[in-house]
Amino acid sequence: MTRTVYETATSLDGFIADQDNSLEWLFAVEGAQEGEAIDSTAEFIDGAGAILTGATTYEWILEHEGHTPWPYKTPTWVLTHRDLPRIEGDLRFLSADTDDELRALHKDMVETADGKDIWVVGGGRVAAELARLGLLDEVRVSIAPVSLGGGAPLLDGRVRLRPLSVRLAGAFACLDYEVVKD
Repeated sequence: MTRTVYETATSLDGFIADQDNSLEWLFAVEGAQEGEAIDSTAEFIDGAGAILTGATTYEWILEHEGHTPWPYKTPTWVLTHRDLPRIEGDLRFLSADTDDELRALHKDMVETADGKDIWVVGGGRVAAELARLGLLDEVRVSIAPVSLGGGAPLLDGRVRLRPLSVRLAGAFACLDYEVVKD
């Protein structure tokens, strides 16, 4: 059964990117480039059947991973209201401004995923909107031992969660939550 999972890393004070929309702070954390947290995330990503990301995350990946090809073989939907660079890969650019459009997008992703999970990679507003519509199933977050004081929030909206598991992976506290659906 396809689950929609927001899998990400965050600072201790709840930010997935700093005020400059950068993730450099994350890679500066001791052990961030290796270890159990990275291995479990890589395993999850490899098993995903669809990816959903926002424009800012897409641009960050292009800037830091290189412009071609897209680093994931999985079909990827990029939510955007602007023209973004198009690179080689299974990429679909669209806006989903209404609840009905977001539901239709999610339905398309579930069909494409064909029983595999959907990975919501970024950002916090996208994940919170999916949760509001009852479309987000889990939040998996690796908490880095650093405080940013501001930036892009982990979840940009009200989301109720129920804990599923907690584990330590190097310097990271890894928390898995079920999204409580009203």
